[in-house]
Amino acid sequence: MQQSEGQELEAITEEIDRAQAYMDQYLPGVVSFGLKVLIALLVFFISSRLIKLVRRLVRRSMERAGADTGLVQFIDSLLKAFLYFVLVMLIASGFGVDTASVIALAGSAGLAAGLALQGSLSNFAGGVLILMVKPFKVGDYIIQGDLEGTVSQIEMIYTSLLTPDNRKVVIPNGALADSSLINVTAQEKRRLDIDVGISYTADLARAKEVCMGLMEREPKILPEEERLVVVAELADSAVMLKVRFWVRPEDYWTAKWEMTEAVKLAFDENGIEIPFRQLDVHVRQE
Repeated sequence: MQQSEGQELEAITEEIDRAQAYMDQYLPGVVSFGLKVLIALLVFFISSRLIKLVRRLVRRSMERAGADTGLVQFIDSLLKAFLYFVLVMLIASGFGVDTASVIALAGSAGLAAGLALQGSLSNFAGGVLILMVKPFKVGDYIIQGDLEGTVSQIEMIYTSLLTPDNRKVVIPNGALADSSLINVTAQEKRRLDIDVGISYTADLARAKEVCMGLMEREPKILPEEERLVVVAELADSAVMLKVRFWVRPEDYWTAKWEMTEAVKLAFDENGIEIPFRQLDVHVRQE
C-alpha cells in the first residue's frame, strides 16, 4: 500500500516537473509574443490617430493655399494609402520581419498585379491627368455619355457624381480622361432657348412683343446679354418662335421652367393661340 502511494506521488512529481519544463521553455516566448501583439495594437491605434491628424493638416494647408478641391481629395487618398503602408511595415519589423524583403516582394507582386490590373493603373493615370489638365473640378456639372451629375469627389481611381435626384454615380477616371465630356458649368453664363408655336392666324408682332416684355421682367435673365425673339420655322400647324436669352448656369432649369410657364400664361391673356398638332381628314364619296 505504501509502495503504491509512493509510485503515484512519484508520477505526480514527474508530471509537475514536465509541465514546469514546458512552461520554462515556451512561456517566455508566449509572453513576449503577447506583449508584441499588445504593443503593435497600441502603436496601430496611436498611429492611426496621428495619420488622421497629418491628413487633416495637409488638407487644411492645401485649402489655405487655394488648391483645387479635387486635388486635395486626390492627395489625401494617396497620402492615406502611403502612410498606412509605412505603418504596416513598421509593425511588421517589430515582429522580426525583414521589411526589405517584404518591400522587394511587394514590388514584384505590384508589378504582377499591375500587369493584371492595367485598367486600375489606367484609372490612376487618368486621375492624375484630370488634376493636371482640369477639364472639370469638384462642384462642376458634367455629362459623360448617358451619365451626368455634379462632381462630388475626385479620388485616385474613381470620380463620384451626384445626380439631380441625389443618386451617386461612380465613373472610372480612365473613362473620363479618354473620352469626350460636356462641362455644363465651366463658363459663367449659359444660353437658353425656348421654342414655342403660335397659330398662323395669331398676331405675330404682338407675340414677339409679349415675349420680349417677359424677358425684361425676368430677374434671372442676364440684362447685359443678347435677348431676342425670332421666327425659327414655319411648321405644319404653327409658326415656331425661338425665345433666346442668357442666364447663370445655376439658374438654367429654373429660368427655363418659369419662362415656359410665363409665355403660356401671357399668350392666354393676350389671346394668342398656341395650336396643337392637327390632322385634316378629307373623305371622298364615290
